[in-house]
Amino acid sequence: MKVTEYFEKANGKTLISFEILPPLKGGGMQDIFATLDPLMEFKPPFIDVTYHREEFLYKRRDSGYYEKVAIRKRPGTVGICAAIMHRYGVDAVPHLICGGFTEEDTENALIDLNFLEIKNVLALRGDARAFESKFVPEDGGHHYALDLIKQIQRMNKGKYLDKNIENGVKTDFCIGIAGYPEKHFEAPNMDIDLEYTKMKVDAGADYIVTQMFFNNDAYFNYVDKCRAAGINVPIVPGLKPLTKKYQLASIPRHFFIDLPDTLAREVANAKSAESRRQVGIEWCIEQSKELKAKGAPCLHYYTMGDAATIRKIVEAVY
Repeated sequence: MKVTEYFEKANGKTLISFEILPPLKGGGMQDIFATLDPLMEFKPPFIDVTYHREEFLYKRRDSGYYEKVAIRKRPGTVGICAAIMHRYGVDAVPHLICGGFTEEDTENALIDLNFLEIKNVLALRGDARAFESKFVPEDGGHHYALDLIKQIQRMNKGKYLDKNIENGVKTDFCIGIAGYPEKHFEAPNMDIDLEYTKMKVDAGADYIVTQMFFNNDAYFNYVDKCRAAGINVPIVPGLKPLTKKYQLASIPRHFFIDLPDTLAREVANAKSAESRRQVGIEWCIEQSKELKAKGAPCLHYYTMGDAATIRKIVEAVY
């Protein structure tokens, strides 16, 4: 079933969903099941699975020269989605990214997903490679998530890259996109960021999942600004607990978001790792309760492999 259909059938009830990372190359499905098994009693209607572009390593050869080799550190998104649907009977939402994919690669991925009867995708540009200062698309790939959405919608109409294909199978993907309550870091300002978001919705995006935030006012203000801009699709808040001291620096640096002063000081002043974790859990619980009380369509938790922490939060909210 489509994500948006779950929202419609919920009749105003706040749903719950989880996002997981594929295991590092060499890992197995037991890593995924270890994360999800403790969370399935909360009956999430869908689970997101992230996609990661290739990275490059330089391997020294016997000649003494270095060879540039592309690897995917976290492969397996499509297979993981199929395994989740088979084991738990819930819908899986694979992330599709521009980085590392040609249009042909994207089309083939969508064909595979359609064969598996996966009805939902989250369309993202993706991040730049670690050694690049800006996003660089694959040759023959998409520069922007907007272009990716347009390709998905063309396939929903039965239009493929091969112009000789007539009466091609029409896919029926529900398309999610990312939203940024504190502005995408590359956008000059929030108004322009919202213009880009509206372009994606107008092109066929069906719902928005936000970047993590730690101040609920950022989410509520974002929703208000979206509605004022004519963006009327469901907007799902993305949540992640801050549980470690190093995250006081790493989260703002990597995700370009602000941390509330009270939260940052409480985490910094906590006397032990467990007390820091508890501060983050309690903060996320209060965030979740307020978002639920004010009618958010779904609470989307970024698990990052930490099922115990997420479980403790959800138990207190649902």
